[in-house]
Parts: sequence; structure tokens; C-alpha cells
Amino acid sequence: MAFHKKEEFGSKEQSLAAFAKAVSHPARLAILQVLAKKNECICGEIVAVLPLAQSTVSQHLKELKNAGLITGETDGPRSCYCINWKAFEKYNTDFNSLFEKLKETNSKCC
Repeated sequence: MAFHKKEEFGSKEQSLAAFAKAVSHPARLAILQVLAKKNECICGEIVAVLPLAQSTVSQHLKELKNAGLITGETDGPRSCYCINWKAFEKYNTDFNSLFEKLKETNSKCC
């Protein structure tokens, strides 16, 4: 039986890994770019500018929302999404901190 070792790592490492996984697909990056251009966006508008089926876009939106990177509301058949800038600020700070630590620790390698 396989055991997951993810729990052996700290919460900050787990959080950064979850963020990286959420933005690791080019479609999700494209969705974030569409949302950044507007204050809000209807799912159908996102589908109109991406070369993906509506169901695929919805799945990517769900992943971004589950990761806390976007917020969304459903009003009948319409779904409206916005970027959660507080989450991005936190991840930006955490990644910058990680990169600085890595650089300090091993700046003379190769």
C-alpha cells in the first residue's frame, strides 16, 4: 500500500506546492489573464476567447476556485468569477521568501 508523504512537509511548503499545481496548466494561466483584464468575467466570455470546450473551462475554473485563487458566484445559468488578489499577494510573498532563502543558502554553487 502506498503512503503519501506530503504530510511530512510543513504547511508553507504544502501551500506553495498546491499553488504551483493550480497554476501549472496553460489553460489556467490563460483564464487568469482573461480575468485580470476585467473586474469580473462570465464563464461564457472566457469560453469565447479560449480554444477549449465550456466543460473544460468549467473544470479549470473549479480547480482555480478550489485553490482559492479565484472567487465565483453563480446566478442562475450565469457564473461570475474574479481573481482573489489577497491569495496571490500571499503566494507572491511566500515564493519570494523561498527564492531568497534558496539564493542565500547556495549562491556560490556552479
